[in-house]
Amino acid sequence: MAREFNRTDRVASQIQRELAELVRVGLDGPKLGMITIQAVQIVRDFSHAKVYFTTLGGELDEKASVKMLKQAAPMLRHELSRRIKLRTTPELHFVHDDSIERGSRLSALIEQAVESDESKH
Repeated sequence: MAREFNRTDRVASQIQRELAELVRVGLDGPKLGMITIQAVQIVRDFSHAKVYFTTLGGELDEKASVKMLKQAAPMLRHELSRRIKLRTTPELHFVHDDSIERGSRLSALIEQAVESDESKH
């Protein structure tokens, strides 16, 4: 019987949960807003992890929030190593995930096209 998830997926999921908690507790501030960890992709040898995140209600733009998270990456990695027992704790690379914004833009365009089509008929 084949395994449903491989180890990298399970570790990535655990890192996502732990990072979400660490960011919520450790990086609280009005400038940053609310950060949501969307996904974590980890390489097979656990040396690097891409952390996809979104922000809501902060004063900082996308580049400034990435910069702030990159500055906090060593502290977050250290806390991860304390919470998750791995031989190698991955180096964290933060990437802003704009899929939600793109999805809402596409949804608005679809609604606009439907409304214009209905007004013609």
